[in-house]
Amino acid sequence: MQGIRDIKRRIKTVKNTQQITKAMEMVAASKLRKAQSLAYATRPYEKSLKELAGRVLTAGGDVQHKLLQPSQEGKPGYILITADRGLCGGYNTNVIKKALTIDKDNCYMIAVGKKGKEALKRQDYNIVAEFTDIGDLPSYNQARSIFETASQLLEQGVFSELNIIYTEFINAMQQNVVLDKLIPVENNENDGKDNVYLYEPSAQQVLDTLIPKYLTGRIYRSLVESKASEHGARMTAMGSATDNASDMIHELTLSFNKARQASITQELIEIVSGAQALD
Repeated sequence: MQGIRDIKRRIKTVKNTQQITKAMEMVAASKLRKAQSLAYATRPYEKSLKELAGRVLTAGGDVQHKLLQPSQEGKPGYILITADRGLCGGYNTNVIKKALTIDKDNCYMIAVGKKGKEALKRQDYNIVAEFTDIGDLPSYNQARSIFETASQLLEQGVFSELNIIYTEFINAMQQNVVLDKLIPVENNENDGKDNVYLYEPSAQQVLDTLIPKYLTGRIYRSLVESKASEHGARMTAMGSATDNASDMIHELTLSFNKARQASITQELIEIVSGAQALD
């Protein structure tokens, strides 16, 4: 059995760790509220842009966009979104595991987040661009920078298509890893009954403006969803760590009481034995 001093030292250490995990849980919960609200707010915007793009592509006749017909000479490109920090349960592990299922000899990667960048480098994936230090709330300008880099690589013939791997936020306890195709843009056909539009100045110019905004919006939504998932996973992980620390403190306290009781009993036996020896 451990000594009383060792057990007291361990109890103090675990209590200090518990205070840290509890503080991290509260901070993550605060950040989650903001990120969750932002994620919910971006979903209708991205959905509306997607519907509008589909209508223009369907009703616009022969309109074309350079991103709709990428070169077939390059390799598929992937945007991998992870966190810059750890201590968030299986959040990074799950999305990285999805990325590692892709053939590294037949793809190019854009790493968003330090954890994903480090994992891809360890596995010798070809990283053509990287973005780190996204912050607790991603900005639209960050999404635009990622899109501009990806579109340049697409125009140069490096990418034959563009996909994105991110974590969709469901709730603090559940997140879903998603792999979506961004380019070529899918043309969702419909019956055309409600697609009678007049375009000003032209359908082609509308499409030229709409497609970059639509794709940037999809990347932005992916960033926001991933960040909300990260905060939710970290809050859950730190909550579990706090609970585990409480259980450990309880067990150590029992061990401490047993050791102290054994020590007191031993002292009493020694006193009684000494008194009997004097008689």
